[in-house]
Amino acid sequence: MTNRLTDQKSPYLQQHADNPVDWHPWDDQAFEEARERDVPIFLSIGYSACHWCHVMEEESFEDDGTARLLNEGFVPIKVDREERPDVDSVYQKVCQMTTGRGGWPLSAFLTPDRRPFFIGTYFPDEPRRGTPSFDEVLDSVTEAWEDRRDEIESRADEWTEGIEPSETGVGSASDEPGDDLIVTAAGALVDEADRTYGGFGGGQKFPHPTRLDVLLRAHERTDRGVFLDVATETADAWVRGGLHDHVGGGFHRYCTDEDWTVPHFEKMLYDNAEITRLLLELHRVTDDERYADPARRALDFLEREMRAPEGGFYSTLSAQSERDGERVEGAFYVWTPDEVRDAVGDDAPLFTERYGVTDEGNFEGRNVLTASRSVEEIADDRDETAGEVRERLEDVREKAREVREERPRPDRDEKILASWNGLTVSALANGSVVLDDRYAELADDALSFVRGTLWNDGRLSRRYKDGEVKVDGYLDDYAFVARGALDLFGATGDADALRFALELGNVILDEFLDDGTLYYTPESGEELVTRPRETTDTSTPASAGVAVDVLVALSSFDGSFEEPAREAVEALVPEAERRPVGHGSTVLAANRLVDPSEVVPVDEHGAWRDALADTYTAGGLIAPRPPTDEALAHEFGERFVDAPVWKGRDASSDGTGYVCRSFTCSPPISPDELEEEFARLRP
Repeated sequence: MTNRLTDQKSPYLQQHADNPVDWHPWDDQAFEEARERDVPIFLSIGYSACHWCHVMEEESFEDDGTARLLNEGFVPIKVDREERPDVDSVYQKVCQMTTGRGGWPLSAFLTPDRRPFFIGTYFPDEPRRGTPSFDEVLDSVTEAWEDRRDEIESRADEWTEGIEPSETGVGSASDEPGDDLIVTAAGALVDEADRTYGGFGGGQKFPHPTRLDVLLRAHERTDRGVFLDVATETADAWVRGGLHDHVGGGFHRYCTDEDWTVPHFEKMLYDNAEITRLLLELHRVTDDERYADPARRALDFLEREMRAPEGGFYSTLSAQSERDGERVEGAFYVWTPDEVRDAVGDDAPLFTERYGVTDEGNFEGRNVLTASRSVEEIADDRDETAGEVRERLEDVREKAREVREERPRPDRDEKILASWNGLTVSALANGSVVLDDRYAELADDALSFVRGTLWNDGRLSRRYKDGEVKVDGYLDDYAFVARGALDLFGATGDADALRFALELGNVILDEFLDDGTLYYTPESGEELVTRPRETTDTSTPASAGVAVDVLVALSSFDGSFEEPAREAVEALVPEAERRPVGHGSTVLAANRLVDPSEVVPVDEHGAWRDALADTYTAGGLIAPRPPTDEALAHEFGERFVDAPVWKGRDASSDGTGYVCRSFTCSPPISPDELEEEFARLRP
């Protein structure tokens, strides 16, 4: 049998189209049915690469008995959290508020008017470690709905009131951020850092690239070595451990242990974009190839395995693939010694030594590859140069990758999301400056796809799949795409990219900013039980923080952005001051406001690109311009001649560019003076 998800384009919803559960998509028809039948809604939220979502499907949603309970007593609704992050945001907040935790699958029970009254995440098919079975939960909710309705209604009112956006901590005009917030935030990150294994906290380890952005920015400002140490310790753990796909390039979602050995094997587009962008920044800071090499391989992985023919990038690769007739997590990525020998032949000893392959293994009798021995150690033992060993390892990796390609592949979620493509444009644009200018073409193709397919009538849609454009864009779509467009403009000087960023910025002002507060959903969008905000960094940077950062940057080209940007920063700063670790994107935006930096290459952009590849500009705005006002007006438009960042900065006989920091500017300089001048102007 099939259900109402059959016609949905979302790969996650399609995975459930053959369940005996009579799933509905999130729509008015489902809500009306719940009202007419006077039954609660069961809302299940997940995504296609979610391991425990698959487990709950196999245990419960494919079970005829459980399906009967759901169909008779509830209106079951399935939501793809990657398509509808607004819905997910509302009910995740409830779950965090009431249980102290969240995650996917999210299992929420709602009144017909969508107010939550019971919520959790994964429920097993049998009682386990104090957690009731899903069937027991269904029976309990049904009994309460029939016999204790007043109690449910009261709880639904209380919970709904609790998730209304709070005015507590929202700033006012007097809450201008101090220029020491970036240093305070970096200090808090040092306090939470795991100085033994890298990363932050214990147990499961997520990469959190935004936190490293804060540390690098604070290190550049203060020269405190501990800030750079924590950043490099964490990035080294990413690159050495199982988070990194050493054979195929790219990065998995997180690691299940504190020493970064065993990953959760799904690959997300946003992780690979943000981790790569951060590694490129670290390469600028340290001039160390140990960051450039994995960044290059990650970008090549994105091009090879995640790029759609249309130019955009797909969303995820699943953690599971087939082995011996069963779907197994990590099957595509792990190795035994025999598999290594079959793949690389006589080079097997080099491969196993480098990547720690043993008979015992480190994951269910097989091996997650980790950089167990350094190239230098291996070279010393073999009486070879490090360069010779690296060259051989590159050949061996490629052999292993070609053999691995013959294995059953993980499923790929082929929807194209605006927000995640925006992050990818940023990574590729930065890669074009630091590594190879060919990445600029990939970035331009992706941005052109978003602009040509998802941008219609002055508004952005969130998702494209199989020719269908769907879902109004959210704040992360506008903010991440605008940042990507600005980064591509900085890398190439493309006027269309800048104009697109300004258009997106104007929609942020019109649709998402209200009295200094940035909301996640557009004012003209669907009304939920509350209008969510997203101010805390999660696996991606907070959309509000990135949006404010973009608005501040755009004010350098159009002064109408300046006051709204300042008000939005000031509204977010109190939250960031209280909990800086979770609000790194806001900290970075506030830093741009109080300590702005700009680099204006004039005319000879190719020569400047080499200088920018070697100079860490601490998140500064890169704003290339033509050499004369006449050329500027012709290429960008007459109004840009008076843009604050460009006014009076045409080509000079004394130099071909300008640097400004903290409202102090250099005289005209040449590209080879960039690093020295940027450091000289440091406050």
